[in-house]
Amino acid sequence: MIKRTKNSRQRGSHTHGWGAKKKHRGAGHRGGRGRAGSGKRGDAKKPRYWSTEKPGKIGFNSKTSSMRSISIVYIENHIKTLSLDGAVSLSGKECIIDLKKMKYDKLLGNGLPSRKYYITVASASEHAVDKIESAGGKVFVDEPAVPKQKEAADAEE
Repeated sequence: MIKRTKNSRQRGSHTHGWGAKKKHRGAGHRGGRGRAGSGKRGDAKKPRYWSTEKPGKIGFNSKTSSMRSISIVYIENHIKTLSLDGAVSLSGKECIIDLKKMKYDKLLGNGLPSRKYYITVASASEHAVDKIESAGGKVFVDEPAVPKQKEAADAEE
């Protein structure tokens, strides 16, 4: 048996499965979209909105991290302006940089260092550390926090 398409089955039904004639027009049948109806009318809804600070799901949660990162190429190109902040001290071919003072969280390995850098930072990519050390410098990285689950697994062994 061949089933007819939904469109052809509903020919002659007048409302095509949406109930009353006016129900399939925008959001009028639902009383508006979202939190509509809590304004001048709809007094029964108002106390529900007063009792909570943030009713329902509003907006979105960003899944990106708020980590500020800086690359080697940026440091190379902006070394003079970075030295004005006081977190960079230049002496000949050596440069001491405290990225924590400049509120950077991570050092990335894009670019090639042209001098010896001694950089203090919370975290750095392996590629960045390799490049800085190959140029004769050093990266001082804080120890990352070990997750509690990993500590428990190490203790059992």
